[in-house]
Amino acid sequence: MVGEGVLRECLLHEDVEKVLIINRRPSGISHSKLKEILHSDFFDLLPITPELSGYNACFFCLGVSSVGMKEPEYTHLTYDLTMHFAETVVKQNKGMTFCYVSGASTDSTEHGRMMWARVKGKTENDLMKLPFKKAYMFRPGLMKAAPGAKNTPKLYKALAWLYPVIKLLFPGSACLLKEVGIAMIHTVTRGYEKSILEVKDIVTLAHR
Repeated sequence: MVGEGVLRECLLHEDVEKVLIINRRPSGISHSKLKEILHSDFFDLLPITPELSGYNACFFCLGVSSVGMKEPEYTHLTYDLTMHFAETVVKQNKGMTFCYVSGASTDSTEHGRMMWARVKGKTENDLMKLPFKKAYMFRPGLMKAAPGAKNTPKLYKALAWLYPVIKLLFPGSACLLKEVGIAMIHTVTRGYEKSILEVKDIVTLAHR
């Protein structure tokens, strides 16, 4: 869902010259700016490493739900996979900006009670230690997808009618997926004073 929304904004934005997406399955999207690589094993990037150079930014939108997972499995699919990808692209691209989609309530201390929040916190902390030009951790809450989005989970579709109410009552907990995508682009073209972006930061940066 997030990847689809961010890709949409990249293809529409005049500051984005070209986009490379790495997918396990075909996206079904065709655009003059877009190049797509299908690759099944994100833990083995060696076959596609030469294709990963020449980019100003990496918007990492891959993620899994922790529901039903034990900590070692979730850590492997969240921390290990993300770090492996980030370590690979940073070697291929000097001066790259890296944006990571984390989540609201992520635990930067790495010692909280919620397993997923600890793992996300460790992922954020270690990404910010890598030699990127800048690394930004995005912590969106409820996101409203653009009309016609194909990969919106059923839960998000069911809650779509509540978005205006949640946005009114709890403005710091919801934003448009469009705003997430534009804010990511702006981290590259305009920068931001914080490395960890909560919902209010995402909205602020999107409208700069």
